[in-house]
Amino acid sequence: MSFFYVILLSEMTYKKRKKGLVLLADGTVFYGRSAGINGTSFGEICFNTGVTGYQEIFTDPSYFGQIMVTTTSHIGNYGIKMNESQSQKIYISGLICKNFSYVNSRHNSKSIKKWFDSNNLVTVCDVDTRALVRYIRDNGAMNAAITTEIDKISEIKKKLNKFPKMDGLELASKVSTKHPYELGDKNSKKRLAVIDLGIKKNILDNFVNRDLYIKVFPFDTDLDEMLNFKPNGFFLSNGPGDPKPLKKVIQTTREILQKNYPLFGICLGHQVIALANDIKTYKMFNGHRGINHPVLNINTGRGEITSQNHGFAVDYETAIANKSVKISHKHLNDETVAGLEIKSKNCFSVQYHPEAGPGPNDGNYLFDQFLSKLN
Repeated sequence: MSFFYVILLSEMTYKKRKKGLVLLADGTVFYGRSAGINGTSFGEICFNTGVTGYQEIFTDPSYFGQIMVTTTSHIGNYGIKMNESQSQKIYISGLICKNFSYVNSRHNSKSIKKWFDSNNLVTVCDVDTRALVRYIRDNGAMNAAITTEIDKISEIKKKLNKFPKMDGLELASKVSTKHPYELGDKNSKKRLAVIDLGIKKNILDNFVNRDLYIKVFPFDTDLDEMLNFKPNGFFLSNGPGDPKPLKKVIQTTREILQKNYPLFGICLGHQVIALANDIKTYKMFNGHRGINHPVLNINTGRGEITSQNHGFAVDYETAIANKSVKISHKHLNDETVAGLEIKSKNCFSVQYHPEAGPGPNDGNYLFDQFLSKLN
């Protein structure tokens, strides 16, 4: 395909795109054009600063209920490969980007346009994403709508005003598995019970690759049922929404800790472990979403480059005041809690994604650290 033909095709595609807009809850509007299906989508607007890995972002269940703004200039120019997805479908509520590419540069990759259409994803491109991200950064996370239905804007505003806020919203039940399933070698010497709050495929891969036999359970499974699997330890996964409404999961976590089973938590799982130890969590002004967040490992004194995706965090004051808990990691940009250890228990957690490997694999040691705790 010649360069001239690609440019001509892009211009023809551009002219066919319907107008689209981004409507924020405070009434602010950003304009663009549609790159996906026609329609309207609602969610909490957030932005991710990663320059690669858009497929992993879109398929991460932790993003359920959120409209994603990508800060990188181009989306779609290396297509998608299904084996790189973190789940079976796209979980973001909608996408806002600067340039949407219809031409794949990678061999044997699927068109992102066809992928979006098959997942009914509303997408608005040609938006001034730099201005939009600066606005969100200054004014905080808020609900938004993206739409191609410009003639229905009054009706959309009314629906947006009624759309539930993320603070206090329980979403893990929307993305957790409905039925238990098993992974790995049944003859493995060690077994792991996974509580699925919205788990990513690569987390499970990291456990299986370390020769663990895994059973993944729905988020609200009773401890007694999980103990029938005879696990050597437990894992609390990442996931979307506010951790505070997860009363059943918090209580189950307390029971696991009382029995002193090895327990590891990531992101939402980290927040649940905090709440199970009477440490508060809170909704962040913007959250951390990107692939180059600096974290200090307080135990080793070493810095780690991490991948992060969370809009809630563990409260520093109640964490530092809790004598049974040690803060093991801290985020170097804003000093927020990035890791916890329960002193008298076989339990630790982190707020970042050690499995993501966005280039650096600085957090991958945590899987080996947990493996060493399994009897």
